[in-house]
Amino acid sequence: MTKVVYKHHPAPLWLVAFSILLPTSFSCLATSATNVAIPHISGYFGSTIDEANWIITSYMIANACLILMSGWLENLMGRKRFLKVFIGIFTLGSLICAIAPNLNLMVLGRLIQGIGGGPMTPVSQAILLAAFPPEKRGIAMSLYGMAVMVFAILGPTFGGFIVDNADWQWIYLVNIPVGILSISMVHANIEELETRKQVTKTDFPGMIALVLWLLSMQVVLDKGQQYNWFDCAWISWLAGFSACALAFFIVWEIECKTPLINLRLFKDRNFLIGTILSPSINMLVFSTIVLVPQFLQNMMGYTAILSGFALAPRIISCVLMMIAINPLMKIFDNRILIAIGFFFLGISILFFVNLNLSVSFIYIAIPQVLMGVGVIMTFIPVSSLVLGTLPKSELTNGASLHNLCKAAMTAIVASIASTLVARHAQMHQVYLVDNLSNFSLVFQHKFASLVSTFMSNASSSFASIKANSYLYKSLLTQSRLMSYVDVFAIFALIAFLLIPLAFLFRVNTEKVKA
Repeated sequence: MTKVVYKHHPAPLWLVAFSILLPTSFSCLATSATNVAIPHISGYFGSTIDEANWIITSYMIANACLILMSGWLENLMGRKRFLKVFIGIFTLGSLICAIAPNLNLMVLGRLIQGIGGGPMTPVSQAILLAAFPPEKRGIAMSLYGMAVMVFAILGPTFGGFIVDNADWQWIYLVNIPVGILSISMVHANIEELETRKQVTKTDFPGMIALVLWLLSMQVVLDKGQQYNWFDCAWISWLAGFSACALAFFIVWEIECKTPLINLRLFKDRNFLIGTILSPSINMLVFSTIVLVPQFLQNMMGYTAILSGFALAPRIISCVLMMIAINPLMKIFDNRILIAIGFFFLGISILFFVNLNLSVSFIYIAIPQVLMGVGVIMTFIPVSSLVLGTLPKSELTNGASLHNLCKAAMTAIVASIASTLVARHAQMHQVYLVDNLSNFSLVFQHKFASLVSTFMSNASSSFASIKANSYLYKSLLTQSRLMSYVDVFAIFALIAFLLIPLAFLFRVNTEKVKA
């Protein structure tokens, strides 16, 4: 059943794109910029890093819940009202974050931000695909990639610059004028849907199951490493509860007559393959956004802004590829471009397998350029193909489900990457400690040399203790370094293994179904 809605005179395509992508880009920017600001926010509120991590967790939970509800809410409220309301909510959340006097109110502000920012990504993708004609869909997805990928990648550089040169609150204050401008532009330039599904019944069981699944999963991911994962009873029970909530949600949504989301969209081959590959791109990109700054700041002593600048070269290559990708998509088979893109992603991550504590800034910057090329060569063609064979009436639902999978993967990889580093560091420590033995001539020589050095201003007993401490610290540093190398090797292997999946796409359907 459909409901007819009044349609305004269409605005120019560039104005439609700018109106919808402006708030989308700044929501992505604020999200990734927060990651580098966590130590500063933690210090400002006098909290631990674990407590401050709820600033990220609360946003992810709200963001993921609202992503999947986007299609249902758009049908309920109408596109224009829907956009204005949620841009306003995101702006309100930014204001609360900027003026928050304590950590609890800061977490509340981020939760509100996540509620407002969640629907922007899938809805902007659906609006662009519906507004642009099929022959210009590559341009539409290039603009979408600019808003989502480029601004997300720019986030650590922007956040590092803010926290090193001004107050961290400016990360959120800049969203307020942008939000006000975006609301006025949406009101003036975004068309209402010609038709939309009439919402006759609210899927409350589906909503509740979705929220319970995401909330419990995120708590497990956020606190698992701190409590040694499944060695902790309540983590095990909560993980089981999360799995049950997910199973109930899937079964309910398939059998429900008025589901929150149409899971049968996975019957479409392009949608299924795209929803495997696109979250994988997020996984590969986000793993480097998380791990490279960690390595540079914790192991190399970089400041926040310098670690952000180390990631900045990928922004330049992203922008250049944005210009080139549309002509390339017209000349070459999109599946070949996606395969080449994953190859570039794998090669860029493979660079980090040779990391050491003497590595130069240039060595860190070179793979960032390759990463930018690979991101656009995969992300834009996949975004163009994944929804291209869905009916127009299902575009928002498809984009919502697609982006939920990407949000869930981002949350998972943020936790898994850090866990892998910690666990592999412990493993390498066990192996390396065998070298700190009095039966090793190399160890005896190094130990004697250090004792001799420290005895210049200390007693022999104190010099021995200091030499032991120095060698143990070196062992911890080397084991941590080797763990980063292991994790980067794993993600590089995943990138190469994903290449054959690109050729499972169907590219003979170029027009979106009515």
